[in-house]
Amino acid sequence: MEAQHFSTPPSKGAISKSGSITTPSSSPLLPSVIRLWRPSAQRNIRNQWSKLSSLKQQWASSSSSGRSHATSVVNAYLSQKYMPSMELGSLSDMLDIRNKACLKLSKQQELYRSKLLSSYNDMVDVVVQMVNTCRLMRCYFKGTSSSTLIQFSTSFEDNQSEDAGDGGGISVFTSLTIPCFEKLAEELVQMFGLELNLKRQLLMELLSISSGSSQYSLVWSEELYSGEFDNLRLCNLLSEETSTPLHPTLKGRESNTHMVSRNHQPNPEVLQVYLVAWLADVNIHTKRVDEIFEIVSEEIHVSLS
Repeated sequence: MEAQHFSTPPSKGAISKSGSITTPSSSPLLPSVIRLWRPSAQRNIRNQWSKLSSLKQQWASSSSSGRSHATSVVNAYLSQKYMPSMELGSLSDMLDIRNKACLKLSKQQELYRSKLLSSYNDMVDVVVQMVNTCRLMRCYFKGTSSSTLIQFSTSFEDNQSEDAGDGGGISVFTSLTIPCFEKLAEELVQMFGLELNLKRQLLMELLSISSGSSQYSLVWSEELYSGEFDNLRLCNLLSEETSTPLHPTLKGRESNTHMVSRNHQPNPEVLQVYLVAWLADVNIHTKRVDEIFEIVSEEIHVSLS
């Protein structure tokens, strides 16, 4: 799988590989400037991490809805598949009862396919917003130095300025610098991005199942909805070489070069694996996610649960 990068401007503070926090002993900025920068930076950090917490909840809701719709797709498919051999009791003498039941189930499957795709779309939107939020951690001086009122912005406006938006590398609250907050946010984004790619494969498998001769023709290199690739590009989930989605993988493992061909009539055991994999969010390490939000919550003095 191609490496995913969420670039941020360089700065002095960072989190070491061992997890310890390293900060510079002093900032090149004047104390009077720091006093103005820090309150604005604190407000911004609180706002961005509160948004990340909200987006985490939105993901959970969309993923849960997707799992529910996926279950309905599977149930409708299995009911159609086993309808010919199903014992109908007194209804067996009714003309075309099986055909009519299968037609109704087919329409249900189509409805839940659409709802499942909509849930995936919602999850893509969540990750896009996470990426954007991750890139808004910095607090830049806004306006000219001669201005009587110093303002701040989350976007860099003056190309001639050396302002890195990190307050010269000082801690924003007690210990963590801007780059420390960014690294923690990037770690979250990477987990949700990897899971989104895996969800895409599960989605294609579930949308493709069919009990009859007609089936969806889904190709990994084609959009599942209009604008999907633009969103995946923003999430760094689109290959720069092929302009197609990166292949799904598990965190810490390389993906296969080619996608495995889909089985349009999988057995119930395989379908159960799909549903369990969807429910599990296997690339999202819940304990680590909770740990990150706990670290940030203690630092910014705001509950993010």
